[in-house]
Amino acid sequence: MRCWLPTSVFPRLIGALALALAVATTATAQSDGVSNYRLRSGDVISIQVLGEDDLKRDRIRLSDAATISYPILGEIALFGKTVAELEALIRDGLKGRYLVNPQVTVTINEYRNFFINGQVEKTGSYQYVPGLTVIKAISLAGGFKERASKEKIFIIREDDKTQTRQRVDQNAVVLPGDIITVEESFF
Repeated sequence: MRCWLPTSVFPRLIGALALALAVATTATAQSDGVSNYRLRSGDVISIQVLGEDDLKRDRIRLSDAATISYPILGEIALFGKTVAELEALIRDGLKGRYLVNPQVTVTINEYRNFFINGQVEKTGSYQYVPGLTVIKAISLAGGFKERASKEKIFIIREDDKTQTRQRVDQNAVVLPGDIITVEESFF
């Protein structure tokens, strides 16, 4: 049996499939106990090395170049690295030169902000929290304005080099650095 769909449905179908794949990939990474979150400028991290208080760094905000200065290792570029990659980088840098078997823990204290504008009560930037969806983000921004369109919601993803607006529904996942726009309804 064949099913014919109008061509106007394909872009939305492809977008929905891409979002489902992204959510499934994130869920798989999280269920494996490994975070795929990539560090960028504005994130705040803490670093601990077991038994080495002089190597502890609390609440370091990543610079605009997403770098930090760390004892013995100097300046470290963190842009796009995961927490596990940063832990390995510090561990490998300290191992042998300074410590025999360093145990490094990196914690994300604050994620970089996401932004929301358009037909919400309080536009602006808000701190990202894991598990954030569009409807939760709109709630943080005080909810919809009276003339808001609940169907015309767009996201520009921070990672999207073309900065293309993607139409999303209220259950779409929001990531740090995303820009959400709620458009006005004309009816």
